[in-house]
Amino acid sequence: MKILYGVQGTGNGHISRARAMAEAFQQFPDLEVQWLFSGRPPEKLFAMEAFGDYWWREGLTFVHKEGKIDKLATARQLDLGKLLNDIRELPVNDFDLVISDFEPVTAWAAKKRKCASLGLGHQYAFNFSIPTPAFGWVARSIMKAFAPVPVSLGMHWYHFGHPILPPIAHAHEEPTPTEQEHILVYLPFEHPTPLLRHLAQLPQQFIVYGLPTDLPKAENITLKAPSVEGFRHDVATARAVICNSGFELIAETLTLGKPILTRPLKGQFEQEANGMALKELQLAKVVEHIDALTIGRWLEEHPKGVRIAWPNVAHAIVQWIADGRSESPQALADKLWQGVVPGQRRAQSADASTTLETTEEIEGAKGSESS
Repeated sequence: MKILYGVQGTGNGHISRARAMAEAFQQFPDLEVQWLFSGRPPEKLFAMEAFGDYWWREGLTFVHKEGKIDKLATARQLDLGKLLNDIRELPVNDFDLVISDFEPVTAWAAKKRKCASLGLGHQYAFNFSIPTPAFGWVARSIMKAFAPVPVSLGMHWYHFGHPILPPIAHAHEEPTPTEQEHILVYLPFEHPTPLLRHLAQLPQQFIVYGLPTDLPKAENITLKAPSVEGFRHDVATARAVICNSGFELIAETLTLGKPILTRPLKGQFEQEANGMALKELQLAKVVEHIDALTIGRWLEEHPKGVRIAWPNVAHAIVQWIADGRSESPQALADKLWQGVVPGQRRAQSADASTTLETTEEIEGAKGSESS
């Protein structure tokens, strides 16, 4: 079977999920995958060896400024003519199946030519009634029209009573018994100058990703360039994680049981919905502002993290595809959620861990449909 797999490259979460899928596909030699990435300039893509001779298209992306979506700049950078031309010329008829991880060029090309297609990723969970903010019809219409597919496998930290799969996320490195003193910070959408100024006011050590590494900084701050293995190691050995409310990083952090402080990107439907879900499921501390006062108060509370072991979702999906997708998404979801192993509510020190009945707490959470 020949598969065209499109990945939205705006954030690192989509690509991280794609790496796990690429590893799973290697175990099924009868499935031949051609990867396509869009939404990020090709020179800004890194650690792409797993995808071989991948294709690139400009696609669609959002422009952010100082922690929120800049709608005007987003509209200005849209080249609709090029997008339509890329959709029209993409050779989707050469493939047996088109998969879109919320990637618009592959999704729309398959839709236009009525090719077999499948949506895969967190955004497709919003097809169901799950915690979401009261956004207007414009935001909802954009979510539905961005990368449309006839069949989808949405993912979330909980199923909310719907055929939603667990995340594709695994602990890449076990936390050490004596964790290091640093706090991992990944806030690529924040304005760097005030962020670094606030971190400098605190006594803790911070390792910061997502910012230029040549910025002036205080001695308690280490700025690091993008690195898959380096980032995974620094998350695994961190006392806690401070980040925006992207889906994949938080899912991976939950495998390690790290305390999480998160601020949703303002005006970004997915991140604001993620913030609501995190509050409802009690998986992280969600705040409106990231500053010295907020971080300091959070750390003074000795925050605890929830550790959850997700099953091998990537392998299960590829197996499902190899078997002809005869099993319903609901049956696939049910089987995978049975493999979710709740762990412990962990403090920053391993000695302070206490057992948490995570399943019972999460089972009490109810999905809500906004007006």
